[in-house]
Amino acid sequence: MIKADFHMHSKVSDGSFSIAGLAKLAAGKGIDVIAVTDHDTLSHATQIVPGLPVRVLAGIEISCFDYEENVRVHILGYRIRDIGRVERFVKPLLEKRHENSLKQVKILKENGFSIEEEKLKRADGKYIYKQHIMEYLVNTGQVEDMFGEFYQKTFKNGGICDFDITYQNPYQAVEIIRESGGMAVLAHSGQQKNFRLIPELVKKGLSGLELNHPANSPDDRKQIRKYGEEYGLFLTGGSDFHGRYEKTEPQVGDFLSEESGVRAIFREWR
Repeated sequence: MIKADFHMHSKVSDGSFSIAGLAKLAAGKGIDVIAVTDHDTLSHATQIVPGLPVRVLAGIEISCFDYEENVRVHILGYRIRDIGRVERFVKPLLEKRHENSLKQVKILKENGFSIEEEKLKRADGKYIYKQHIMEYLVNTGQVEDMFGEFYQKTFKNGGICDFDITYQNPYQAVEIIRESGGMAVLAHSGQQKNFRLIPELVKKGLSGLELNHPANSPDDRKQIRKYGEEYGLFLTGGSDFHGRYEKTEPQVGDFLSEESGVRAIFREWR
């Protein structure tokens, strides 16, 4: 059986490892194939170099929100042929996130923190995420750790930097992926408790569900399997690895795709 981790993030979005670094980690765990599913970009599709120790596929994780149901939704996309079409759909997210981060930097500076914007790391060399801000504050000795008390009080729980952007529509995201020749998968639905959206997402072209994920509980996985059987959806899995840019971090290969997901995403890949 092919061992596949179909959900991880690189430096092209909010991961701390390069694509080559992810491939090396995966090879050390005996993984056969990985999918880099960076947030709201497919730029990494042109950055996967030959000669890596495992097969690396380019996927995407589109950040969405159903504002009628008031629930977050993340849509994974695989086997996308028309990359340009998807990139045009997600580019506003990258730009809004970057502007949001610059606003957070401004507020932090007004509250006594010293931040040199030109020294902040940037996703794909362009976009600042809050993880980059936190890393800078830790590295310069202004904050003790990435996800401790300061982070919770500042970026969460009504803190001075606790504000967000407007996200894409999940049904449109599924349609765009499908119309671009790809396969859309609902990510970690146990974490975001958006099971009720599955029937409508299927109507828009949803192909699969992410079963094996660190945030899906045993009860969540039972429910995901039930929906998969009812709607004929394949099941995937992945570690959602971010490296040091995540508070609780499963390792590459800790959560693997189900066989049905491997067949759909990898074995039929041409």
